[in-house]
Order: sequence, then structure tokens, then C-alpha cells
Amino acid sequence: MPRKTILSSDNLPDDDVRRTEDDIPVRLNIPENAEDDDSALRPKLIADMVGQREVYERILISIDAAKKRREPLGHILFDGPPGLGKTTFATCIPHELGTSCQIASGATLKAPKDLIPYLTNAEERSVLFIDEIHRMQKAVEEFLYPAMEDFRIDLVIGEGSGARTLNMQLRPFTIIGATTRAGLLSAPLRDRFTMREHLDFYPVSDLQEIVLRNAAKLRVALAPDAAAEIAGRSRGTPRIANNRLRWVRDYAVSRAGGNITLEVARRAMEMQEIDVLGMDRQDRKYLQVIATVFHGGPVGVEAVAHTMNVAPDTLIDEVEPFLLRSELIIRSPRGRKLTLKAIEFLSEYRK
Repeated sequence: MPRKTILSSDNLPDDDVRRTEDDIPVRLNIPENAEDDDSALRPKLIADMVGQREVYERILISIDAAKKRREPLGHILFDGPPGLGKTTFATCIPHELGTSCQIASGATLKAPKDLIPYLTNAEERSVLFIDEIHRMQKAVEEFLYPAMEDFRIDLVIGEGSGARTLNMQLRPFTIIGATTRAGLLSAPLRDRFTMREHLDFYPVSDLQEIVLRNAAKLRVALAPDAAAEIAGRSRGTPRIANNRLRWVRDYAVSRAGGNITLEVARRAMEMQEIDVLGMDRQDRKYLQVIATVFHGGPVGVEAVAHTMNVAPDTLIDEVEPFLLRSELIIRSPRGRKLTLKAIEFLSEYRK
């Protein structure tokens, strides 16, 4: 079972708990050099992660089996929307294996020579994490195939008729890939990953626990109902929840003496124009334009974009995914159309 850190005085030593005027327990045993960034808030072990329990169980079984066989872990591909924990899983796995980790970005791997240092420097049973792996160039991808299958690379020495191929054996290692667009990966590359894990959005209960834990790391007094409020407006995404938490913390420090109560959290969200569904001003404007200008749709996204004076790609990539998932709009062959849920929300919001 995963170890859980619960923000409660019932399971914390007295020296580690301070209570605020609102009787809110706050963990104090945070290292003095803890930084306010994503790496400081990111768990170091898989057991410390919240949510994605099915993925968690399968990864732990593979890690345990690899350690018992004294073999490298099979290659793993994580896919899913941004901010759901792909990088966290990838950086926690080397800690579980007790090995080193190299980190590369697919966007920077433009030629095979850019990949060679990572492969030749990889220690036995170590991990090479390639973020946004779908952005690798085709030549780099093909160069990676023998490295993933046979732990070797083929180097061409010389040019023209005097060129020769040198086969270099590599130490067995694990590649972990992360992508937000798995459909852009070629089938041969996808097939070389022995495990493929899709990360989905988090329920509010998991996000609430994440917010409580990270509030302790940030040394801020946070009421449980305020954590639930922040979690409910975070679109099911831990990264967004952390960003919301930082904003609410800043608001509390500036306007409320540093303590985050439910009322403080609500005022902070209202000031940032984040509503109870987690939508921001641009999301609501999108719905309002379709409702008022195009009478609820259907309407093409280009027409909506021109009316809002934004690029169509911005709406397609940033606005519409959440609205579709929240059942506020539908896509049809004739264009976008508001659902009854969206019409009811706009009616209540105007009040």
C-alpha cells in the first residue's frame, strides 16, 4: 500500500505540528532549503504519489520483477495531457531502481549525433528519460531502434566508398518516453516500448490531498475545505492545482495574514476570474460568443476565433479540450454547439 502523508495532528509528533488561530495543523519539518518550484513539490518516490493507482500498481510490479531478476526495466511510454504526472513517474522510477537517470528532450534531438552521448554514457540498468518523445526527428528515431532492442548502435565511420559501419555495444538500460501526443509516434517506435501507460485526469479527492501536501511543503496554513475548493477549480490536473495553490497563497499573504480559509480561497479565485468549474475568462468568453453571437451554434471554430480575436489553434489546443471533457460543448460536422449544461451555467453565471 502507498504511504500517505495526511495533514492531521493525530499522526504527527507534537514537535512537527503548529496550530493556527483557525485550528489548522501545519507540518513544520520541511527542509530549510525547500524551494518554491515544481521540482520541490514533486514526489521523489512512487509510493509518495497520489492518484493513478492502477498505473502505480503495474509499474511497481515491473520494478520489483526487474530488481529480482537483476535485469533492466522494460522500456516504458507514458502518454496523456500535460500536468498529470508523466515526468513525476519518470523521475521517481530511477529512485525506486536505485540507479541513475539522464533527461533529454525530444525537441533537442535533431540528429543521431545528439543522442549518442546519452546512449554511450548510460550506466547498466540506468534510465534515459526522453520528454516530448514525439518531437524527435525521424533519423533519430530510427537510430534508436537497435539501441532499444539489442542495446547497440551502428556508427558510420568515414565518407563515400571508404565509409564503414561500426557496431558499438551499449550497457543494458531503460528508455522512458513521455508524450502528450501519442498519435504522432510511429508504430515501430511505439511497439518497442514493453509498457504503455495512459495517465488520466484526477478526481477532486486526489487533488485535495495533493494540495494539502504541497501546502505543507510551501509552509502555508491551509484549511481542508479550502484545499477542496482549490482542487475543485483545478480541471483535474495536479500542475494546475499547484499553480492555483501558489496564487491563493500569495493572495492570503497579501490580504489575509497568510492563513488560507475557505473564504480566502474563494476570494482569491474570484480575483483571478476562475469560476467553480475551473474555467477562466477566455473559456467563458468562448461560451458566451457562441451563445450570443451564434445563438448556441453550430458554428465553425474559425468564426468563433475571429469574433474573439484569437488564433483558432489557441481555441482548439487550449480552450476546447476542457470544455469538451466538461460536456459544455460538442463537436459536430457542422461545427461547435453548446450543450444544455453550458446554457444553464451561463444563465446562472450572469445572475
